[in-house]
Amino acid sequence: MRKRLGVNIDHVATLRQARRGREPDPAAAAVIAELHGADGITIHLREDRRHIQDRDLAILKEVVRTRINLEMAATEEMLGIAARLAPFSATLVPEKREEVTTEGGLDVLGQREALHGAVSRLREAGILVSLFIDPDLAQVRASKQAGADAVEIHTGSFCEAFRTGRYEEELGKIRTAAAQASNVGLKVFAGHGLDLRNIVPVLSIPAIEEFNIGHSIISRAVFVGLGPAVREMADRIHAAGTDR
Repeated sequence: MRKRLGVNIDHVATLRQARRGREPDPAAAAVIAELHGADGITIHLREDRRHIQDRDLAILKEVVRTRINLEMAATEEMLGIAARLAPFSATLVPEKREEVTTEGGLDVLGQREALHGAVSRLREAGILVSLFIDPDLAQVRASKQAGADAVEIHTGSFCEAFRTGRYEEELGKIRTAAAQASNVGLKVFAGHGLDLRNIVPVLSIPAIEEFNIGHSIISRAVFVGLGPAVREMADRIHAAGTDR
């Protein structure tokens, strides 16, 4: 199975919004990412519009030639926007105004009924629906019961552990959750905190077919350019999908 890279371009918009100007343009970043190996473009339209704006999503719908993955909270406003603009996929994530970035997975188990309604509305609009969850078997089961097409496993705890060199336990949780999700018929994605180094052991997990990565790519792009930063990550991921 060829593994895919979804490039999150939120931080391009973050830089633009720092001066409330027009540059850098997320749409231009999306085009560059696709030309250098990205299999999709991920954006998070937040309630507070701190980076990506509604207009960005509309423009990206016109210029992206691969697929758009819209990260969003399961609110009435966001469900309406998603249904109207119909990205290829939507990833439901927890969202708090005070957080710097998404801090963990959804509590699907505790919100299963509400999430089932949101998932149903998105699927009726022809959108593939993924739920962003921690690598926990109960959350995997609840995601299946909520009607999701896929889960995206939160890799943040693993990435923190990787810095210490003692990450086997966290990697095992991801491996077990991914296998369980695949066994019950869910597509399996992963993301949060991944970079060129720490992604290597995660790439060995067969069930994971897509990685959504933003911060490390945009950070590296400051020094080597966006195209090369996307290309080296894409090459690493694509090679992992063909060597087994």
